[in-house]
Amino acid sequence: MSHFENGREETPFQLVVKRFMKHRLAVAGIIFMLLIILIAVFAPVITTKDPYHVFDEFSSPPSAEHWLGTDQVGRDVFTRLVYASRVSMMVGLGAVLIYTVIGTIIGAVSGYFGGWMDTLLMRLTDVFMSFPSLMLILVVVSILGPNLWNIIWILGLLGWPSVARLVRGSVLSLKHIDFVKSGIVLGLSTPRILFQHILPNAIAPIIVQATFGIAAAIIVEASLSFLGMGVQPPTASWGNMLTDAQSLTVLTSQPWLWLPPGVMIVLVVLGINFIGDGLRDALDPKSIK
Repeated sequence: MSHFENGREETPFQLVVKRFMKHRLAVAGIIFMLLIILIAVFAPVITTKDPYHVFDEFSSPPSAEHWLGTDQVGRDVFTRLVYASRVSMMVGLGAVLIYTVIGTIIGAVSGYFGGWMDTLLMRLTDVFMSFPSLMLILVVVSILGPNLWNIIWILGLLGWPSVARLVRGSVLSLKHIDFVKSGIVLGLSTPRILFQHILPNAIAPIIVQATFGIAAAIIVEASLSFLGMGVQPPTASWGNMLTDAQSLTVLTSQPWLWLPPGVMIVLVVLGINFIGDGLRDALDPKSIK
């Protein structure tokens, strides 16, 4: 559907961008997330200190030399906070990319072919969804070992069921539309119909789901690292930086050790959720005015 603005026809993409820009929190969220991505990419430029270097000052408060102080080992907290953004972005984007691809393929095949294929794939999905997710992740991590790439693959391989169900529902409604039936009559191959004609029209809910999934993956990684089952020191992650907060002394008298990573997790998750809300409203056909 196209609209006219000042005598000029607007494309669907322009309409989506226009509706998204009306969502102020979503715009603020995307600006903030772009800033975090830039910080992650240009970490060596933002801080010249080595995140693994140990200074002579242990648990020292913020100063001109160490903006956010040093941790209990003597490492610069600000530097580690900056480099930890790389871990969170890699986990969030990597895990979501993996399970979105898997869930999209399974959901598309299930919804399009139906019958025994649909029954088999959906029962498999039900099995995966029946497990307590955090418990299953902890078990798999303990078997494979806690490191960055294992976390990404584990979250990616276990997070696909919700995407599969979403895509299946969209494909079920789209495969009976006239342009799909026309493609079948014209003799187009099944992969072409599925991946060139059906899935592009089901992309909106997938994008929204993936956006919220990034926030969820970041929280899970932080939780695992806090429990000692995620990214392992000396590699910096916001989760394992919060591990020091398990001490009552740190909580009460050394807030520079746990407050910065805690605030970053909250702000990043909020920013991503705001983006998701904005995309959901912008991509909803009912919001077209």
